[in-house]
Amino acid sequence: MSDVRSLSDDERRLAELGYKQELNRSWSGFSNFAISFSIISILAGCFTTFGQGFNNGGPVAISWGWPIVSAFILLIGFTMSELVSAYPTSGGIYWWANKMGGARAGFFTGWLNLIGLIAVTASVAYGCATFLDLTLSTFSKGYADGYSLTRVFWLFVILLALASVLNIFSGHLMAIMNNVSVWWHVIGATVVILMLIFIPDHHQSFSYVFTERFNNSGYSGGSNSSLKYWFLVLPFGLLLTQYTITGFDASAHLSEETASASKAAARGIWQSIFYSAIGGWILLVCFLFAVPNGDDGKPDNAGVGGGGVAYIFTHAMDSKWAGTILLISAVGQFFCTTSCMTSASRMTFAFSRDGAVPGSRLWSSLSGARVPANAVMLVAVVAALITLPALKEVNVGTDESPLIVPVAFYAVVSVAVIGLYLAFLIPIWLRWRMGDAFEPGGWNNGAKYKWMNILAVIEIAIISIYFILPFVPAGVPFSDDFDWKFVNYAPILTIGSLVILWIWWQVSAKNWFTGPKHTIDKDVVEAFGE
Repeated sequence: MSDVRSLSDDERRLAELGYKQELNRSWSGFSNFAISFSIISILAGCFTTFGQGFNNGGPVAISWGWPIVSAFILLIGFTMSELVSAYPTSGGIYWWANKMGGARAGFFTGWLNLIGLIAVTASVAYGCATFLDLTLSTFSKGYADGYSLTRVFWLFVILLALASVLNIFSGHLMAIMNNVSVWWHVIGATVVILMLIFIPDHHQSFSYVFTERFNNSGYSGGSNSSLKYWFLVLPFGLLLTQYTITGFDASAHLSEETASASKAAARGIWQSIFYSAIGGWILLVCFLFAVPNGDDGKPDNAGVGGGGVAYIFTHAMDSKWAGTILLISAVGQFFCTTSCMTSASRMTFAFSRDGAVPGSRLWSSLSGARVPANAVMLVAVVAALITLPALKEVNVGTDESPLIVPVAFYAVVSVAVIGLYLAFLIPIWLRWRMGDAFEPGGWNNGAKYKWMNILAVIEIAIISIYFILPFVPAGVPFSDDFDWKFVNYAPILTIGSLVILWIWWQVSAKNWFTGPKHTIDKDVVEAFGE
Protein backbone atom coordinates (compact mmCIF):
# COMPACT_ATOMS: atom_id res chain seq x y z
CA MET A 1 0.00 0.00 0.00
CA SER A 2 2.99 2.35 0.40
CA ASP A 3 3.29 2.39 -3.38
CA VAL A 4 -0.32 3.57 -3.63
CA ARG A 5 0.18 6.40 -1.14
CA SER A 6 3.25 7.67 -3.02
CA LEU A 7 1.36 8.20 -6.27
CA SER A 8 0.29 11.67 -7.40
CA ASP A 9 -3.42 12.38 -7.96
CA ASP A 10 -2.97 11.89 -11.72
CA GLU A 11 -1.11 8.63 -11.24
CA ARG A 12 -3.71 7.41 -8.77
CA ARG A 13 -6.53 8.12 -11.21
CA LEU A 14 -4.59 6.40 -14.02
CA ALA A 15 -4.03 3.42 -11.75
CA GLU A 16 -7.75 3.26 -11.03
CA LEU A 17 -8.23 2.93 -14.79
CA GLY A 18 -5.69 0.09 -14.87
CA TYR A 19 -2.50 1.76 -16.13
CA LYS A 20 0.85 2.61 -14.61
CA GLN A 21 2.48 5.91 -15.50
CA GLU A 22 4.75 5.10 -18.47
CA LEU A 23 4.63 8.28 -20.53
CA ASN A 24 6.32 11.40 -19.22
CA ARG A 25 3.66 13.64 -17.56
CA SER A 26 5.33 16.94 -18.48
CA TRP A 27 2.48 18.69 -20.29
CA SER A 28 0.74 21.65 -18.65
CA GLY A 29 -2.96 22.41 -19.08
CA PHE A 30 -2.01 25.09 -21.61
CA SER A 31 0.07 22.59 -23.59
CA ASN A 32 -2.88 20.20 -23.63
CA PHE A 33 -5.12 22.96 -25.00
CA ALA A 34 -2.36 23.94 -27.41
CA ILE A 35 -2.15 20.58 -29.18
CA SER A 36 -5.86 20.52 -30.00
CA PHE A 37 -5.77 24.20 -30.99
CA SER A 38 -2.76 23.45 -33.22
CA ILE A 39 -4.44 20.45 -34.86
CA ILE A 40 -7.63 22.41 -35.53
CA SER A 41 -5.30 25.06 -36.98
CA ILE A 42 -7.22 27.89 -38.62
CA LEU A 43 -4.03 28.51 -40.62
CA ALA A 44 -4.48 25.04 -42.15
CA GLY A 45 -8.12 24.11 -42.73
CA CYS A 46 -9.35 27.65 -43.46
CA PHE A 47 -6.72 27.92 -46.20
CA THR A 48 -6.58 24.43 -47.69
CA THR A 49 -10.33 23.72 -47.92
CA PHE A 50 -11.55 27.27 -48.59
CA GLY A 51 -12.27 26.26 -52.19
CA GLN A 52 -14.59 23.50 -51.02
CA GLY A 53 -16.84 25.98 -49.28
CA PHE A 54 -16.49 28.68 -51.93
CA ASN A 55 -17.35 26.45 -54.91
CA ASN A 56 -20.12 24.58 -53.14
CA GLY A 57 -22.55 27.29 -52.15
CA GLY A 58 -20.52 30.46 -52.46
CA PRO A 59 -19.81 33.00 -49.68
CA VAL A 60 -22.94 32.06 -47.69
CA ALA A 61 -21.54 28.55 -47.20
CA ILE A 62 -18.66 30.20 -45.35
CA SER A 63 -20.01 33.35 -43.69
CA TRP A 64 -23.13 31.59 -42.36
CA GLY A 65 -22.12 27.94 -42.61
CA TRP A 66 -19.02 28.30 -40.45
CA PRO A 67 -20.68 29.68 -37.27
CA ILE A 68 -23.69 27.36 -37.55
CA VAL A 69 -21.62 24.20 -37.94
CA SER A 70 -19.13 25.44 -35.32
CA ALA A 71 -21.94 25.61 -32.76
CA PHE A 72 -22.76 21.94 -33.36
CA ILE A 73 -19.09 20.98 -33.13
CA LEU A 74 -18.78 22.86 -29.83
CA LEU A 75 -21.71 20.78 -28.60
CA ILE A 76 -19.78 17.64 -29.57
CA GLY A 77 -16.77 19.06 -27.74
CA PHE A 78 -18.75 19.54 -24.53
CA THR A 79 -19.92 15.91 -24.59
CA MET A 80 -16.34 14.72 -25.10
CA SER A 81 -14.97 17.01 -22.39
CA GLU A 82 -17.27 15.25 -19.93
CA LEU A 83 -15.96 11.88 -21.05
CA VAL A 84 -12.26 12.74 -20.86
CA SER A 85 -12.77 14.18 -17.40
CA ALA A 86 -14.15 10.82 -16.27
CA TYR A 87 -11.61 8.68 -18.18
CA PRO A 88 -8.30 10.56 -18.78
CA THR A 89 -6.33 7.94 -20.74
CA SER A 90 -4.24 7.99 -23.94
CA GLY A 91 -6.67 5.50 -25.47
CA GLY A 92 -9.26 8.21 -25.05
CA ILE A 93 -12.17 7.66 -27.40
CA TYR A 94 -11.88 3.87 -27.70
CA TRP A 95 -11.29 3.41 -23.97
CA TRP A 96 -14.52 5.29 -23.24
CA ALA A 97 -16.46 3.15 -25.72
CA ASN A 98 -15.06 -0.05 -24.24
CA LYS A 99 -15.85 1.05 -20.69
CA MET A 100 -19.46 1.91 -21.51
CA GLY A 101 -20.28 -0.52 -24.31
CA GLY A 102 -17.94 -3.49 -24.10
CA ALA A 103 -15.05 -4.88 -26.12
CA ARG A 104 -16.78 -4.82 -29.52
CA ALA A 105 -17.69 -1.13 -29.18
CA GLY A 106 -14.13 -0.38 -28.09
CA PHE A 107 -12.61 -2.34 -30.97
CA PHE A 108 -14.56 -0.57 -33.73
CA THR A 109 -14.27 2.85 -32.09
CA GLY A 110 -10.52 2.45 -31.75
CA TRP A 111 -10.04 1.54 -35.38
CA LEU A 112 -12.28 4.37 -36.64
CA ASN A 113 -10.36 6.80 -34.47
CA LEU A 114 -7.00 5.48 -35.64
CA ILE A 115 -8.02 5.60 -39.33
CA GLY A 116 -9.27 9.16 -38.87
CA LEU A 117 -6.14 10.32 -37.07
CA ILE A 118 -3.80 8.89 -39.73
CA ALA A 119 -5.95 10.40 -42.49
CA VAL A 120 -5.99 13.82 -40.87
CA THR A 121 -2.20 13.65 -40.48
CA ALA A 122 -1.91 12.86 -44.19
CA SER A 123 -4.31 15.60 -45.28
CA VAL A 124 -2.70 18.30 -43.16
CA ALA A 125 0.81 17.34 -44.31
CA TYR A 126 -0.32 17.35 -47.96
CA GLY A 127 -2.00 20.72 -47.50
CA CYS A 128 1.20 22.03 -45.93
CA ALA A 129 3.22 20.77 -48.91
CA THR A 130 0.80 22.49 -51.29
CA PHE A 131 1.08 25.82 -49.50
CA LEU A 132 4.84 25.56 -49.16
CA ASP A 133 4.97 25.01 -52.90
CA LEU A 134 2.67 28.01 -53.46
CA THR A 135 4.86 30.13 -51.19
CA LEU A 136 8.04 29.26 -53.07
CA SER A 137 6.26 29.79 -56.40
CA THR A 138 5.06 33.24 -55.33
CA PHE A 139 8.56 34.35 -54.39
CA SER A 140 10.27 32.70 -57.38
CA LYS A 141 8.87 32.65 -60.92
CA GLY A 142 11.51 30.10 -61.94
CA TYR A 143 10.30 27.72 -59.25
CA ALA A 144 6.69 28.30 -60.29
CA ASP A 145 7.42 27.25 -63.87
CA GLY A 146 8.43 23.77 -62.69
CA TYR A 147 5.16 22.99 -60.90
CA SER A 148 3.96 19.39 -60.84
CA LEU A 149 1.93 17.18 -58.54
CA THR A 150 5.01 14.97 -58.21
CA ARG A 151 6.99 17.88 -56.77
CA VAL A 152 4.22 18.60 -54.25
CA PHE A 153 4.10 14.94 -53.28
CA TRP A 154 7.83 14.83 -52.58
CA LEU A 155 7.50 17.94 -50.41
CA PHE A 156 4.71 16.11 -48.60
CA VAL A 157 6.95 13.10 -47.93
CA ILE A 158 9.78 15.35 -46.68
CA LEU A 159 7.42 17.18 -44.31
CA LEU A 160 6.10 13.87 -42.95
CA ALA A 161 9.67 12.71 -42.33
CA LEU A 162 10.60 15.97 -40.57
CA ALA A 163 7.49 15.85 -38.37
CA SER A 164 8.38 12.25 -37.49
CA VAL A 165 11.93 13.13 -36.47
CA LEU A 166 10.70 15.94 -34.22
CA ASN A 167 8.16 13.63 -32.59
CA ILE A 168 10.72 10.90 -32.00
CA PHE A 169 13.24 13.28 -30.44
CA SER A 170 11.28 14.17 -27.30
CA GLY A 171 7.75 14.29 -25.95
CA HIS A 172 8.59 17.42 -23.97
CA LEU A 173 9.82 19.08 -27.17
CA MET A 174 6.35 18.51 -28.63
CA ALA A 175 4.79 20.28 -25.65
CA ILE A 176 7.06 23.27 -26.22
CA MET A 177 6.33 23.28 -29.96
CA ASN A 178 2.61 23.28 -29.32
CA ASN A 179 2.95 26.21 -26.93
CA VAL A 180 4.84 28.12 -29.64
CA SER A 181 2.27 27.00 -32.20
CA VAL A 182 -0.58 28.67 -30.29
CA TRP A 183 1.12 32.05 -30.45
CA TRP A 184 2.11 31.53 -34.08
CA HIS A 185 -1.54 30.90 -34.91
CA VAL A 186 -2.84 33.83 -32.84
CA ILE A 187 -0.25 36.37 -34.02
CA GLY A 188 -0.06 34.94 -37.55
CA ALA A 189 -3.83 35.00 -38.06
CA THR A 190 -3.95 38.55 -36.68
CA VAL A 191 -1.25 39.69 -39.11
CA VAL A 192 -3.08 38.05 -42.04
CA ILE A 193 -6.36 39.70 -41.03
CA LEU A 194 -4.75 43.13 -40.78
CA MET A 195 -3.04 42.69 -44.15
CA LEU A 196 -6.33 41.74 -45.80
CA ILE A 197 -8.04 44.77 -44.25
CA PHE A 198 -5.47 47.44 -45.10
CA ILE A 199 -3.50 46.32 -48.17
CA PRO A 200 -6.10 45.54 -50.91
CA ASP A 201 -7.35 48.70 -52.63
CA HIS A 202 -10.82 47.20 -53.03
CA HIS A 203 -13.12 45.13 -50.82
CA GLN A 204 -16.39 43.36 -51.54
CA SER A 205 -19.66 44.54 -50.02
CA PHE A 206 -21.40 43.12 -46.95
CA SER A 207 -24.14 41.95 -49.30
CA TYR A 208 -21.64 39.85 -51.29
CA VAL A 209 -20.07 38.29 -48.20
CA PHE A 210 -23.33 37.43 -46.42
CA THR A 211 -25.87 36.84 -49.20
CA GLU A 212 -24.02 35.79 -52.39
CA ARG A 213 -24.79 32.24 -53.54
CA PHE A 214 -23.39 30.30 -56.47
CA ASN A 215 -22.73 26.76 -57.51
CA ASN A 216 -19.43 25.78 -59.15
CA SER A 217 -19.86 22.09 -58.30
CA GLY A 218 -21.26 21.04 -61.67
CA TYR A 219 -24.44 19.75 -60.06
CA SER A 220 -27.88 21.05 -61.05
CA GLY A 221 -26.51 23.03 -64.00
CA GLY A 222 -24.98 25.62 -61.69
CA SER A 223 -28.32 26.48 -60.10
CA ASN A 224 -28.20 28.27 -56.75
CA SER A 225 -31.87 27.95 -55.92
CA SER A 226 -32.81 24.33 -56.70
CA LEU A 227 -33.44 21.70 -54.05
CA LYS A 228 -30.20 20.03 -55.10
CA TYR A 229 -28.34 23.26 -54.32
CA TRP A 230 -29.80 23.49 -50.81
CA PHE A 231 -29.66 19.81 -49.90
CA LEU A 232 -26.56 18.59 -51.76
CA VAL A 233 -24.25 21.35 -52.96
CA LEU A 234 -24.43 23.69 -49.96
CA PRO A 235 -23.86 20.87 -47.44
CA PHE A 236 -20.74 19.93 -49.44
CA GLY A 237 -19.48 23.43 -48.65
CA LEU A 238 -19.75 22.69 -44.95
CA LEU A 239 -16.83 20.27 -45.32
CA LEU A 240 -14.68 23.37 -44.80
CA THR A 241 -15.89 23.83 -41.22
CA GLN A 242 -16.28 20.20 -40.28
CA TYR A 243 -12.77 19.35 -41.46
CA THR A 244 -11.05 22.38 -39.98
CA ILE A 245 -12.52 21.97 -36.51
CA THR A 246 -11.54 18.39 -35.87
CA GLY A 247 -8.70 16.51 -34.20
CA PHE A 248 -9.55 18.07 -30.82
CA ASP A 249 -9.54 14.55 -29.35
CA ALA A 250 -5.78 15.10 -29.12
CA SER A 251 -6.38 16.57 -25.67
CA ALA A 252 -7.70 13.16 -24.63
CA HIS A 253 -4.83 11.22 -26.23
CA LEU A 254 -2.31 13.40 -24.39
CA SER A 255 -4.12 13.21 -21.06
CA GLU A 256 -1.64 10.68 -19.65
CA GLU A 257 1.09 13.25 -20.23
CA THR A 258 -0.89 16.20 -18.79
CA ALA A 259 -0.92 17.44 -15.20
CA SER A 260 -4.37 17.66 -13.55
CA ALA A 261 -5.70 15.81 -16.58
CA SER A 262 -9.30 15.34 -15.43
CA LYS A 263 -9.94 19.08 -15.67
CA ALA A 264 -7.14 20.27 -17.97
CA ALA A 265 -7.91 17.85 -20.81
CA ALA A 266 -11.64 18.65 -20.58
CA ARG A 267 -10.92 22.37 -20.90
CA GLY A 268 -8.44 21.66 -23.68
CA ILE A 269 -11.16 20.10 -25.87
CA TRP A 270 -13.94 22.69 -25.63
CA GLN A 271 -11.71 25.76 -25.41
CA SER A 272 -9.73 24.76 -28.50
CA ILE A 273 -13.00 24.49 -30.45
CA PHE A 274 -14.44 27.74 -29.10
CA TYR A 275 -11.41 29.96 -29.79
CA SER A 276 -10.75 28.35 -33.17
CA ALA A 277 -14.37 28.92 -34.20
CA ILE A 278 -14.14 32.65 -33.45
CA GLY A 279 -10.71 33.17 -34.98
CA GLY A 280 -11.49 31.06 -38.05
CA TRP A 281 -14.71 32.95 -38.81
CA ILE A 282 -13.00 36.33 -38.66
CA LEU A 283 -10.21 35.04 -40.92
CA LEU A 284 -12.61 33.54 -43.47
CA VAL A 285 -14.79 36.64 -43.63
CA CYS A 286 -11.66 38.68 -44.36
CA PHE A 287 -10.88 36.27 -47.25
CA LEU A 288 -14.34 36.92 -48.68
CA PHE A 289 -14.09 40.69 -48.37
CA ALA A 290 -10.73 40.55 -50.18
CA VAL A 291 -12.06 38.60 -53.21
CA PRO A 292 -10.78 40.58 -56.24
CA ASN A 293 -12.92 41.82 -59.12
CA GLY A 294 -12.47 40.54 -62.66
CA ASP A 295 -12.10 42.60 -65.83
CA ASP A 296 -15.87 43.12 -65.89
CA GLY A 297 -15.79 44.85 -62.51
CA LYS A 298 -17.65 42.00 -60.80
CA PRO A 299 -16.28 39.56 -58.17
CA ASP A 300 -13.97 37.07 -59.87
CA ASN A 301 -15.77 34.00 -58.55
CA ALA A 302 -14.41 31.74 -61.29
CA GLY A 303 -10.80 32.74 -60.61
CA VAL A 304 -11.11 32.25 -56.86
CA GLY A 305 -13.01 28.99 -57.40
CA GLY A 306 -10.12 27.63 -59.42
CA GLY A 307 -7.22 29.15 -57.50
CA GLY A 308 -8.50 29.19 -53.93
CA VAL A 309 -7.15 31.58 -51.32
CA ALA A 310 -3.81 31.88 -53.12
CA TYR A 311 -5.67 33.52 -56.04
CA ILE A 312 -7.19 36.06 -53.64
CA PHE A 313 -3.83 36.97 -52.17
CA THR A 314 -1.91 37.21 -55.44
CA HIS A 315 -4.62 39.28 -57.17
CA ALA A 316 -5.55 41.55 -54.27
CA MET A 317 -2.02 42.59 -53.29
CA ASP A 318 1.64 42.60 -54.29
CA SER A 319 3.32 39.20 -54.64
CA LYS A 320 5.60 39.87 -51.66
CA TRP A 321 2.63 40.49 -49.38
CA ALA A 322 0.87 37.45 -50.83
CA GLY A 323 3.95 35.31 -50.31
CA THR A 324 4.18 36.47 -46.69
CA ILE A 325 0.60 35.34 -46.00
CA LEU A 326 1.24 31.99 -47.66
CA LEU A 327 4.42 31.54 -45.62
CA ILE A 328 2.57 32.28 -42.35
CA SER A 329 0.00 29.67 -43.32
CA ALA A 330 2.57 27.07 -44.40
CA VAL A 331 4.47 27.34 -41.09
CA GLY A 332 1.20 27.07 -39.16
CA GLN A 333 0.31 24.00 -41.17
CA PHE A 334 3.65 22.41 -40.33
CA PHE A 335 2.98 22.96 -36.63
CA CYS A 336 -0.39 21.31 -37.24
CA THR A 337 1.23 18.36 -39.05
CA THR A 338 3.61 17.79 -36.15
CA SER A 339 0.75 17.91 -33.64
CA CYS A 340 -1.34 15.50 -35.71
CA MET A 341 1.59 13.10 -35.77
CA THR A 342 1.82 13.32 -31.97
CA SER A 343 -1.88 12.58 -31.49
CA ALA A 344 -1.99 9.73 -34.02
CA SER A 345 1.11 8.08 -32.59
CA ARG A 346 -0.27 8.23 -29.03
CA MET A 347 -3.49 6.58 -30.15
CA THR A 348 -1.45 3.94 -32.01
CA PHE A 349 0.60 3.38 -28.85
CA ALA A 350 -2.46 3.09 -26.60
CA PHE A 351 -4.40 0.80 -28.94
CA SER A 352 -1.32 -1.37 -29.45
CA ARG A 353 -0.75 -1.48 -25.70
CA ASP A 354 -4.07 -3.31 -25.50
CA GLY A 355 -3.16 -5.72 -28.32
CA ALA A 356 -5.59 -4.43 -30.99
CA VAL A 357 -3.06 -3.58 -33.73
CA PRO A 358 -1.09 -6.24 -35.64
CA GLY A 359 2.50 -6.06 -34.42
CA SER A 360 1.31 -4.50 -31.16
CA ARG A 361 4.50 -5.23 -29.26
CA LEU A 362 6.50 -3.16 -31.75
CA TRP A 363 4.11 -0.17 -31.85
CA SER A 364 3.61 -0.05 -28.06
CA SER A 365 7.30 0.06 -27.23
CA LEU A 366 8.85 3.30 -25.99
CA SER A 367 12.21 4.79 -26.89
CA GLY A 368 14.79 6.00 -24.38
CA ALA A 369 13.08 9.41 -24.52
CA ARG A 370 9.81 7.70 -23.44
CA VAL A 371 8.03 8.33 -26.72
CA PRO A 372 6.44 5.72 -29.03
CA ALA A 373 8.98 6.11 -31.82
CA ASN A 374 7.89 3.03 -33.78
CA ALA A 375 4.28 4.18 -33.70
CA VAL A 376 5.37 7.55 -35.09
CA MET A 377 7.09 5.89 -38.03
CA LEU A 378 4.10 3.64 -38.70
CA VAL A 379 1.76 6.65 -38.88
CA ALA A 380 4.09 8.44 -41.30
CA VAL A 381 4.38 5.48 -43.69
CA VAL A 382 0.64 4.75 -43.78
CA ALA A 383 -0.16 8.47 -44.23
CA ALA A 384 2.12 8.58 -47.28
CA LEU A 385 0.60 5.44 -48.80
CA ILE A 386 -3.04 6.54 -48.58
CA THR A 387 -2.19 9.85 -50.26
CA LEU A 388 -0.59 8.29 -53.36
CA PRO A 389 -3.74 8.96 -55.49
CA ALA A 390 -3.01 12.68 -55.10
CA LEU A 391 -0.40 12.20 -57.83
CA LYS A 392 -3.29 11.91 -60.31
CA GLU A 393 -4.28 15.27 -61.85
CA VAL A 394 -8.03 15.88 -62.11
CA ASN A 395 -9.22 18.71 -64.38
CA VAL A 396 -12.96 19.40 -64.16
CA GLY A 397 -12.66 22.40 -66.48
CA THR A 398 -11.44 22.51 -70.09
CA ASP A 399 -8.04 22.58 -71.74
CA GLU A 400 -8.52 26.29 -72.42
CA SER A 401 -9.82 27.04 -68.90
CA PRO A 402 -8.50 24.34 -66.59
CA LEU A 403 -9.93 23.87 -63.11
CA ILE A 404 -7.72 21.40 -61.25
CA VAL A 405 -9.60 19.88 -58.32
CA PRO A 406 -7.63 17.94 -55.67
CA VAL A 407 -10.20 15.15 -55.52
CA ALA A 408 -7.78 12.80 -53.78
CA PHE A 409 -6.97 15.43 -51.17
CA TYR A 410 -10.66 16.04 -50.44
CA ALA A 411 -11.19 12.27 -50.26
CA VAL A 412 -8.47 11.91 -47.62
CA VAL A 413 -10.06 14.86 -45.81
CA SER A 414 -13.40 13.06 -45.91
CA VAL A 415 -11.86 9.85 -44.53
CA ALA A 416 -10.41 11.91 -41.68
CA VAL A 417 -13.72 13.59 -40.88
CA ILE A 418 -15.78 10.39 -41.15
CA GLY A 419 -13.33 8.26 -39.16
CA LEU A 420 -12.88 10.76 -36.35
CA TYR A 421 -16.48 11.81 -35.97
CA LEU A 422 -17.90 8.28 -36.16
CA ALA A 423 -15.40 7.35 -33.45
CA PHE A 424 -16.74 10.28 -31.40
CA LEU A 425 -20.35 9.26 -32.03
CA ILE A 426 -20.09 5.82 -30.40
CA PRO A 427 -19.03 6.88 -26.87
CA ILE A 428 -21.27 9.97 -27.00
CA TRP A 429 -24.24 7.68 -27.72
CA LEU A 430 -23.17 5.15 -25.10
CA ARG A 431 -22.84 7.85 -22.45
CA TRP A 432 -26.41 9.04 -23.25
CA ARG A 433 -27.65 5.46 -23.02
CA MET A 434 -26.02 4.99 -19.60
CA GLY A 435 -27.96 7.91 -18.16
CA ASP A 436 -27.44 8.48 -14.46
CA ALA A 437 -25.40 5.27 -14.18
CA PHE A 438 -22.47 7.21 -15.68
CA GLU A 439 -19.99 8.38 -13.03
CA PRO A 440 -18.83 11.88 -14.08
CA GLY A 441 -15.45 13.39 -13.40
CA GLY A 442 -14.61 16.86 -12.13
CA TRP A 443 -15.90 18.48 -15.36
CA ASN A 444 -19.38 17.45 -16.52
CA ASN A 445 -22.52 18.65 -18.31
CA GLY A 446 -24.96 17.80 -15.56
CA ALA A 447 -28.48 16.96 -16.78
CA LYS A 448 -27.84 18.81 -20.07
CA TYR A 449 -26.27 15.64 -21.48
CA LYS A 450 -29.80 14.36 -22.18
CA TRP A 451 -30.25 16.72 -25.14
CA MET A 452 -26.63 17.60 -25.91
CA ASN A 453 -25.55 14.04 -26.65
CA ILE A 454 -28.55 13.32 -28.90
CA LEU A 455 -27.99 16.48 -30.98
CA ALA A 456 -24.29 15.61 -31.28
CA VAL A 457 -25.12 12.10 -32.55
CA ILE A 458 -27.60 13.42 -35.13
CA GLU A 459 -25.15 16.00 -36.48
CA ILE A 460 -22.36 13.45 -36.85
CA ALA A 461 -24.67 10.97 -38.62
CA ILE A 462 -25.77 13.60 -41.15
CA ILE A 463 -22.31 14.92 -42.04
CA SER A 464 -20.93 11.38 -42.37
CA ILE A 465 -23.47 10.67 -45.12
CA TYR A 466 -22.59 13.81 -47.07
CA PHE A 467 -18.86 13.14 -46.94
CA ILE A 468 -19.13 9.82 -48.77
CA LEU A 469 -21.09 11.30 -51.70
CA PRO A 470 -19.39 12.22 -55.03
CA PHE A 471 -18.06 15.78 -54.99
CA VAL A 472 -18.62 16.29 -58.73
CA PRO A 473 -21.19 14.82 -61.18
CA ALA A 474 -18.52 12.87 -63.05
CA GLY A 475 -17.90 10.91 -59.87
CA VAL A 476 -21.47 9.54 -59.78
CA PRO A 477 -21.37 5.81 -60.66
CA PHE A 478 -23.24 4.77 -63.83
CA SER A 479 -23.64 8.38 -65.03
CA ASP A 480 -22.79 9.21 -68.65
CA ASP A 481 -19.74 11.27 -67.66
CA PHE A 482 -18.46 8.88 -65.00
CA ASP A 483 -14.69 8.58 -64.74
CA TRP A 484 -12.78 6.80 -61.98
CA LYS A 485 -10.39 9.74 -61.54
CA PHE A 486 -13.30 11.83 -60.22
CA VAL A 487 -14.40 9.28 -57.64
CA ASN A 488 -14.52 10.26 -54.00
CA TYR A 489 -12.81 7.17 -52.63
CA ALA A 490 -13.66 8.04 -49.02
CA PRO A 491 -16.56 5.53 -48.90
CA ILE A 492 -14.34 2.86 -50.48
CA LEU A 493 -11.71 3.31 -47.77
CA THR A 494 -14.17 3.82 -44.92
CA ILE A 495 -16.76 1.16 -45.75
CA GLY A 496 -14.07 -1.22 -46.97
CA SER A 497 -12.19 -0.80 -43.72
CA LEU A 498 -15.35 -1.39 -41.69
CA VAL A 499 -16.12 -4.58 -43.64
CA ILE A 500 -12.59 -5.87 -43.08
CA LEU A 501 -12.82 -5.00 -39.39
CA TRP A 502 -16.19 -6.74 -39.08
CA ILE A 503 -14.83 -9.90 -40.71
CA TRP A 504 -11.72 -9.74 -38.53
CA TRP A 505 -13.89 -9.32 -35.43
CA GLN A 506 -16.19 -12.21 -36.31
CA VAL A 507 -13.43 -14.60 -37.37
CA SER A 508 -10.77 -13.81 -34.82
CA ALA A 509 -10.70 -10.64 -32.73
CA LYS A 510 -13.80 -11.36 -30.63
CA ASN A 511 -12.03 -14.46 -29.32
CA TRP A 512 -9.05 -12.60 -27.90
CA PHE A 513 -9.71 -8.85 -27.74
CA THR A 514 -11.20 -8.09 -24.34
CA GLY A 515 -10.51 -4.38 -24.23
CA PRO A 516 -7.93 -2.40 -22.26
CA LYS A 517 -5.30 -4.47 -20.49
CA HIS A 518 -4.03 -3.48 -17.06
CA THR A 519 -0.38 -2.46 -17.01
CA ILE A 520 -0.22 -1.95 -13.27
CA ASP A 521 0.13 -4.63 -10.61
CA LYS A 522 -3.21 -6.29 -9.87
CA ASP A 523 -2.95 -5.71 -6.11
CA VAL A 524 -2.48 -1.97 -6.67
CA VAL A 525 -5.54 -1.84 -8.96
CA GLU A 526 -7.60 -3.74 -6.40
CA ALA A 527 -6.44 -1.39 -3.65
CA PHE A 528 -8.22 1.47 -5.35
CA GLY A 529 -11.44 -0.50 -5.40
CA GLU A 530 -11.40 -1.16 -1.64
